[in-house]
Amino acid sequence: MKITHHLDDATLMSCAAGSQPEALAAVVSSHLAVCPRCRAELKQHALIGEALFEGLRPEPVTRDAPVVAFRAGEATADETEACEMPAALHAALNGRFDEVPWRRAAPGVWHYPIPLSSGAKGDLRLLKVAPGTKLPEHGHGGSELTLILDGSYSDEYGTFRRGDVADLGDDAEHRPIADPVHGCICLAASDEKPRFTGMIARLLQPLAGL
Repeated sequence: MKITHHLDDATLMSCAAGSQPEALAAVVSSHLAVCPRCRAELKQHALIGEALFEGLRPEPVTRDAPVVAFRAGEATADETEACEMPAALHAALNGRFDEVPWRRAAPGVWHYPIPLSSGAKGDLRLLKVAPGTKLPEHGHGGSELTLILDGSYSDEYGTFRRGDVADLGDDAEHRPIADPVHGCICLAASDEKPRFTGMIARLLQPLAGL
């Protein structure tokens, strides 16, 4: 598996500080499980945070260390290996996408909301998009993290394949298009519900459960 889209520094720092909302943390931990580069960078952030907390001066951190770790992971990874369902979801959903109780949201789009702890804010769900299906253009009122589990999609920010994570801020808007052959299955989390830009999509949003 070759991962080309990673978590940004702000997300990793939030993870290292333990300050991420539950929904976002689920996607972060799932990506970390398959990405040596982000694990290495998270470790650097954690070491810096620990040093600052103890009043010590941390050693300079270069970009080389995480890149080396990432390349080492690539050297031993099976390029044909699928990004399996994250361990955090495996027990709840039996680890098989065909056993997920999908709910139809729109033509070519299915979803499965994942319950969060009582009082937790945000939204976490699995999404399955049929080959070639275009999702409505939308943004979010906060952060949005999407981990590709199978297939791929393309949008204004590039092509995201198995293992890649889309780390978008509250100012980002996009219109994902699922792979024309394999479609896309992903784990998506956000601080807020999607904010669709089109009038029809906004009107149908409550009915779709998104």
